[in-house]
Amino acid sequence: MRTYEVIERIDVFCDAVPRRRARADEYGPLVLFVPTGPGWPYYARPRRGPRPRITAADIRAVRARQRELIIPESFEWIEPSAPDMAAAAAEAGLEVQTHPLMMLSARPAAPALPAGIAVRAVAFGHPGTATGEAGPAERDKIAADHDGGTIEMLRERLRSGQSVLAAAFGPDGPLAAGSCQAVDGVAEITGVGVLPSSRRRGLGAAITALLARDALDRDVQTVFLSASDDAVARVYARIGFREIGTAMIAEPPAG
Repeated sequence: MRTYEVIERIDVFCDAVPRRRARADEYGPLVLFVPTGPGWPYYARPRRGPRPRITAADIRAVRARQRELIIPESFEWIEPSAPDMAAAAAEAGLEVQTHPLMMLSARPAAPALPAGIAVRAVAFGHPGTATGEAGPAERDKIAADHDGGTIEMLRERLRSGQSVLAAAFGPDGPLAAGSCQAVDGVAEITGVGVLPSSRRRGLGAAITALLARDALDRDVQTVFLSASDDAVARVYARIGFREIGTAMIAEPPAG
C-alpha cells in the first residue's frame, strides 16, 4: 500500500474514533468533538472531504466554543491531510507541535526483558502513568485519581474489544502500560508510558511490540502510532515501525 493511501486510512480512523463517544459539531472547515458521556474529552480537527481553507478565525471560533464547554483547547491532525492547518493554528495563538507518524512495516519480535519482568495483555489495569520521579506508590495514587466515569469507560472499551491494554509487571506490580484500539482494519497504539524509575529498560518497546502483534493477529492491516520525538521514534523503528509523515497537535502555550 502506498504511503498516501496509508495516511488516508489513518486520517479516516482519527475522524471515526471520537464519533463513538462524542458529538461531531462542524465549524466551517473544522469539526469539534463534544463529549456526550464519561471519559476524556476529544480534540477538534480539520473536516474530512472538500472544505474551505482553514483560517485563524476558524480556529479562534472553535477555541471559544471549547472554553464555553470547559474542555481542552486541543487540535489534532495529520500534516499531509491538512497542510494549511499549522500556519492558521500558530496565527490563532496556539503552540504547534510535530510528532513522527509511524506505521508498522514488519511483524515485531518480542524484545528481551530484564529479569523478573513480564509483559502481557490484561483485562483491566491502572489507566494512569506517572511523571517526575514517581515509583510504584505514586503509580497507585495516580490510578486512584481517575474519576469513576473514566474508569468505567475504559473497562467497557476493554470488555467490548474496542481496546486492548498491555502492561509490564515487576515484583511490586505494573511498571509500564499502553493500549491499542482498532476501527475497520486500522489500529493505533497510544498511551505507552513507563514509570520514571523503570525507564531505559526496554519496557515501552516490549509493550508496543505485544500490542502490535495482537493487532495483526486480529486481522488489522494498518498499525500506527505517533512518537513523542525523534529519539522515541528510533526506539519504535527498532521493532518494525517506519516514519511515514507528521502528526500535529496545537494547544495553548504552557502557562
